[in-house]
Amino acid sequence: MSSPVPHTVLLAAPRSFCAGVERAIEIVEHALRRHGAPVYVRKQIVHNTHVVAELEERGAVFVEELDEVPAGATVVFSAHGVSPAVRADGEHRGLDVIDATCPLVTKVHTEARRFAARGDTVLLIGHGGHEEVEGTLGEAPERTVLVEDVAAAHSVEVPDPERVSYLTQTTLAVDETVEIVSVLRQRFPALRGPASDDICYATTNRQEALSAVAREADLVLVVGSANSSNSVRLVELARRGGTPAYLVDDASAIRAEWLDGVSVVGLTAGASAPPRLVDEVIAALGPVEVVERTTATETVHFTLPLAVRP
Repeated sequence: MSSPVPHTVLLAAPRSFCAGVERAIEIVEHALRRHGAPVYVRKQIVHNTHVVAELEERGAVFVEELDEVPAGATVVFSAHGVSPAVRADGEHRGLDVIDATCPLVTKVHTEARRFAARGDTVLLIGHGGHEEVEGTLGEAPERTVLVEDVAAAHSVEVPDPERVSYLTQTTLAVDETVEIVSVLRQRFPALRGPASDDICYATTNRQEALSAVAREADLVLVVGSANSSNSVRLVELARRGGTPAYLVDDASAIRAEWLDGVSVVGLTAGASAPPRLVDEVIAALGPVEVVERTTATETVHFTLPLAVRP
């Protein structure tokens, strides 16, 4: 690193793995122990290049679609969930399916079916092309409309303004989502939503924790991969608050010029980033004083599916 180097790292907590990510990784690990390699995984099990590479070394084979999986083989559905059409394809092909969908994503799927069944147009707030959104859209495609941003909230039309509800992707920016929902409520006063927020506890906690350190930092580093929605939202959150911020897959991605004139670095990691990567970033920045700021304590734990329980 160039001189001068930072002297303080403000470490946001909570950070790194959430319960859904831990569960998904465990499912693949248990499947490999029980069935042996190869175990196929549709899409990345979680959105982190290091997690995927480590599981590949142990015998996991990541595929884009089920037609790449041999008939009768074991396949794991990723934490982001799949559409009913994908589930049906797995059954049709006779695959041994193990579902690693995060239970909080499953909640959104259940709500999508329920809202559509009562005759509502479902406005799904989320990012087009993200696997979680594709899976949720697939629950009731004829009744679901994707709303990606405030501009879309201002322009979206529904057949019956009295029968409309909304759901959200679990990894969105809380502040931006509140703004989108506010616009939708103004346009559709009868709008109904989920009984509890769809944005998951881990996403919310990591955003609140980062906010607590970003205001005191000269620079924010977020450990996570580029396709990790919750990690990208953390970078955007810091930048909206006026603090320069960068997403890094690991310590090797840190550029020396980012640190010019920087005294205090705010550091966090997305929910799919392994904790060890944070330690490696601290070591690369060092020697530094590390000050942890904790805004919440997470005690959530999800049980494993029966197919892989020890």
